Amino acid sequence: MKYALVHEWLTPQATGGSELVVKEILRWVDADLYALIDFESGNAHSYLYGRTIGTTFLQKFPYAQEKVQRYLPLFPIAIEQLNLAGYDVILSSSHAVAKGVITRPEQLHICYCHTPMRYAWDLTFDYLAGSKLGKGIPGTFTRGLLHYLRQWDVISANRVDYFIANSQYTAQRIWRCYRRRAKVIYPPVEIDRFPYVEKKEDFYVTVSRLVGYKKVSLIVEAFNELGLPLIVIGDGEEMEKIRSLAKGNVHILGAVDNQTVAQYMAAAKAFVYAAREDFGIAPVEAQACGTPVIAFGAGGALETVKDWREHPDDGTGLLFRGQTVKDLVEAVKTFAEEGSSVKPENCRLQAIKFTPKIFKESYLGFLEDCDQGRPR
Repeated sequence: MKYALVHEWLTPQATGGSELVVKEILRWVDADLYALIDFESGNAHSYLYGRTIGTTFLQKFPYAQEKVQRYLPLFPIAIEQLNLAGYDVILSSSHAVAKGVITRPEQLHICYCHTPMRYAWDLTFDYLAGSKLGKGIPGTFTRGLLHYLRQWDVISANRVDYFIANSQYTAQRIWRCYRRRAKVIYPPVEIDRFPYVEKKEDFYVTVSRLVGYKKVSLIVEAFNELGLPLIVIGDGEEMEKIRSLAKGNVHILGAVDNQTVAQYMAAAKAFVYAAREDFGIAPVEAQACGTPVIAFGAGGALETVKDWREHPDDGTGLLFRGQTVKDLVEAVKTFAEEGSSVKPENCRLQAIKFTPKIFKESYLGFLEDCDQGRPR
């Protein structure tokens, strides 16, 4: 059996959960790799260094490495130009257009879907409100583009034989957008690189890309009001906004190395998370350290964090209902008063449910079932 694996883009800046899935699949499946663009095979620090990777015409476009998203209107056309006719099985790791590759009837296409294209679906109005291209005459064209992307996204979903979702939440969204069932296989979390520490220090931490939907500004505003010490780790387009918001009790470290991230996660009293994510790897990483999580109770957090008020024997944190400053402030106050009942060992045990070993067994088992035409 000859395998091809298709992902959206491979750059040093792309280091999220979808890239971890690609890395793990390539550990166990001998597959040729394809992407819209590739700037990792030339990166001496990457596991892809020296690997031959198939790309599209976007590879040669100006600023493709740093700002490939500016070529969004061309993504569907570009992904359809990949010629995968020589393969028996197509595996796609898709959060935008990777699932849209053209296949032949005798080929098997299995898509690990991290999310239906967010800016075309859930985040359409946030994208329009937060971008200059969402207003005035440009806004009319942007709305037309998003309409076209939604149509193409649904059509291209029919090219997939079997869907895998990274959470129950994503599986529900796949059904809503495409009317397709999906097998849930949680992504691999490298919990072994996070030290387990029982004794915690008197500060809170959040680790995130500093972009709008991550709601880091909401966390900063809440801690401005609380006056409690908060460490913010990460970088992104909202860095200046967050720096301007932060009061003296909020310390913004920016981008740091993995070892520093792990040290702060392990020492923190609690990890704070306000995003609505499809899965959300960071809260699992924090729990691997024995650190409780205070998270917005929506999306993947409902599947990875156990609220101790509902699970008194094995709770791992606290979930707050509204994505507002007020709700987060109340949640932190509750945690400060009662959070000592969350046992670090419970957090670690929860994180162990998402190890690479479990991912490997589930993913390879599903591939075998699909090949035999009887997915579980």
